[in-house]
Amino acid sequence: MRCVILAAGYATRLYPLTENFPKPLLKVGEKTILDWLLEDIDTSGLVSEYIVISNHRFARHFGEWADAHTLPITVIDDGTSTNETRLGAVCDIQFAIDQQKLDDDLLIIAGDNVLDFSLVTFIRYAREKKTSCTMRYYEVDTKRLSKSGVSEVGKDEVLLSLEEKPTEPKSNWCTPPFYFYRAEDVRKIKEAIADGCETDAPGSLAAWMCKHTTVHSMEMPGNRYDIGDLESYQRVQETYRGITR
Repeated sequence: MRCVILAAGYATRLYPLTENFPKPLLKVGEKTILDWLLEDIDTSGLVSEYIVISNHRFARHFGEWADAHTLPITVIDDGTSTNETRLGAVCDIQFAIDQQKLDDDLLIIAGDNVLDFSLVTFIRYAREKKTSCTMRYYEVDTKRLSKSGVSEVGKDEVLLSLEEKPTEPKSNWCTPPFYFYRAEDVRKIKEAIADGCETDAPGSLAAWMCKHTTVHSMEMPGNRYDIGDLESYQRVQETYRGITR
């Protein structure tokens, strides 16, 4: 299994912190956001390589970070230099697949969130289900739902639909940017793009995928801390205590 980290965004809402520095390498406590994620995932012993997809502006920063790391990390530059010319998450995933000739199961994660539970739980869930998988948590705030991916989940935790930033959310299940795709479903991503799948948000791929194969949705056993702006970053700095479950 490979782990693909989506890190090609420009984090404009965190300016000036991220004007010349990537958000995933900001520190939360004593570690960078990426270190919190990858060091946890690596305890599974199942990931052979970590592939960080960067934009051109920040590729050097990620390269220096990777060079100083002990984990097997590959940094890919998607060639974009501005927020307006970004490829979008789904196209970045396909870019990584093409560049690295990936034909493995993929754990795909956004590189700008921290969690208080281990993602190994999610990996085990996906291996037990033997399907592609997403996660979900219950969100009561309609405003937050309208800015997120919202899932409908049926019997036996099967994902029925996923809609990014809905004006009228169909449920209270919010979908964070953590996904597991079987190798056979990874091969369908190029088809999804050709079929008109939206490419900006990574959840759009899961939305397409659940219409073409079985996808399960695991309820999160803990909390996700989204670092979207300066206020939320300050809040995470004050409250995050690491992986506690």
